[in-house]
Amino acid sequence: MTAVAPKAAPLPDAEAGTYSEWFACLAEPMRVKILHAVATAPRGLTIGALTEVLGTSQSTCSHHVRRLADVGFVLLRKQGTATVVTVNEACCTGLPHAADAVMGLLAPRPCCPADVPADVTVRPLAETDWDDVRRIYAQGIATGLATFETAVPSRASLDAKWLPGHRWVAEVGGAVAGWAAATPTSPRPCYSGVAETSVYVADGMRGRGVGKALIHKQVTEADAAGLWTLQTSIFTENRTSVALHHSAGYRTIGVRERIARLNGTWHDTVFLERRSAID
Repeated sequence: MTAVAPKAAPLPDAEAGTYSEWFACLAEPMRVKILHAVATAPRGLTIGALTEVLGTSQSTCSHHVRRLADVGFVLLRKQGTATVVTVNEACCTGLPHAADAVMGLLAPRPCCPADVPADVTVRPLAETDWDDVRRIYAQGIATGLATFETAVPSRASLDAKWLPGHRWVAEVGGAVAGWAAATPTSPRPCYSGVAETSVYVADGMRGRGVGKALIHKQVTEADAAGLWTLQTSIFTENRTSVALHHSAGYRTIGVRERIARLNGTWHDTVFLERRSAID
């Protein structure tokens, strides 16, 4: 098999139109300042608070906030007599993707993270790892950002659906610190090279490069095994996971709005895909 460079394609008219509308909205510096202020305020800001932060009049602030809301960059909600402005988490992914698309940075994409830590060892999942795998799965569920599952699947169900040869655990100091797995997307033979991927990192191990080590192993072994497409869905709020997957050559395909509910609340997800460069 030989590696081939991804071919550049013209930007589709629909995407060009959407991105143009986004960039036109941000052509006003005050809107850029408002979006930054809101994006860096976890609970959002009221119009009054924004007015004070930016040193502008309430009418001017309200006008620019409305334009940002019309495009979808911010969300508005009433809190008593005040209007609270929060960032639309989908734009945190969609806007960088738009810039990357326009500037031609989506192809070629990186193979995988380059700065994998030396103290993290990734190996195939063993029979003795299942308790740790399910424990870390439970920790992911508890974050409310990792999965729509509300209970840890049984060992039998995970064993039945995960692809043999694509189950990995990471160790730090001899302890299991995370796991990664791939699941077939369809039983049809034509999709035999397409898999949905998962990466979970244990509490206390996040930020140490465990995810990088796992996804590095996951994608390089998938390429070697002939899997031509890897895909995953990530909560829009989970920007760390989105960035990790971008570093491994995944690209954002789109945002699926209100795709499912978790504990009664609708959530959007970012749908990402990685195509193997091996022909």
